[in-house]
Amino acid sequence: MLKLTFLGTSSGVPTIRRNVTALALHSTMNRDWWLVDCGEATQHQLQRIALTVHDLAGICITHIHGDHSYGLPGLLASASMTGRKKPLILVAPAGVKAWLDATMLHTELFLTFDIIHIDVAGQDVVHRQQGLQIERIPLSHRVPSFGFKFSFEKTTWKVDSEALRARGVAPGPAWGQLQHGKDVQLDDGSVLVAAEFRAEHSERAVVVIGGDNDQPPLLAEACAGADVLVHEATYTEAVLQKVGPGPQHSSVERITRFAALAEVPNLVLTHFSPRYDNPEGMAEVHAEARQHYSRNLFLARDFDTYELNDGVLAKLPPAPRSK
Repeated sequence: MLKLTFLGTSSGVPTIRRNVTALALHSTMNRDWWLVDCGEATQHQLQRIALTVHDLAGICITHIHGDHSYGLPGLLASASMTGRKKPLILVAPAGVKAWLDATMLHTELFLTFDIIHIDVAGQDVVHRQQGLQIERIPLSHRVPSFGFKFSFEKTTWKVDSEALRARGVAPGPAWGQLQHGKDVQLDDGSVLVAAEFRAEHSERAVVVIGGDNDQPPLLAEACAGADVLVHEATYTEAVLQKVGPGPQHSSVERITRFAALAEVPNLVLTHFSPRYDNPEGMAEVHAEARQHYSRNLFLARDFDTYELNDGVLAKLPPAPRSK
């Protein structure tokens, strides 16, 4: 029902293998997709996957730091230059919007579409449409930082195939009419009432995406009943202790302890310090994570795509990359 594609998984600065933060969410309900954070060169990363800026419904920026936002002007400029017309939703701190406005002014960037800015600090529910609600969660970092809870819901109607067969109605046009809520008159004159032979079927997917955050328990309420948590794991605990006090980042230990306590069924770690961008470093991250969290765990890499179906998150095989 839902896919997540990581476009950047490094913290602070890019590495040879990892770009800075960006994450795409796309459901099976339509072609629309959402972007959470837009680090520098995100538009370059998009060239290597199937999603396009013309189907981008909105961008959510967790906080003002550059590794989460410096790619925004370039992506918007390219969308304009390639003919985008429909408005774009921007859920972001007021400071990000002010910086974007200044950049547009001083670089003479004129967009062919409207930006609908929603101040992330202004309200709990930042966006609502049929089948999707986005909520923001205040977090703890050096600057105001937020997480986002995406709740997707798809409702369909299904006919009761067993009841219809028992009634002697074979699969055919009558089934389709009933599924669409239309009563059906049979050859013998009897009438099948749609309400008696169909039922509502709902699929729901809830994903919580944390911004930079040194207090994972702030996400406890949002994670209640969530299917997936995506959260930064910038350092191992030992390194975090050396970094020093103050609102900064989570460690692998802290986020995995929280996820285990919150009974999150699927956990994806990202935003790794460049110091771990080698096999030995990621093995250290994985080992620390497994000490505290035993459920479905992933360490995200750039261009990894995960699919959520029936509450289970699975990594998809790599798609061919365009040249």
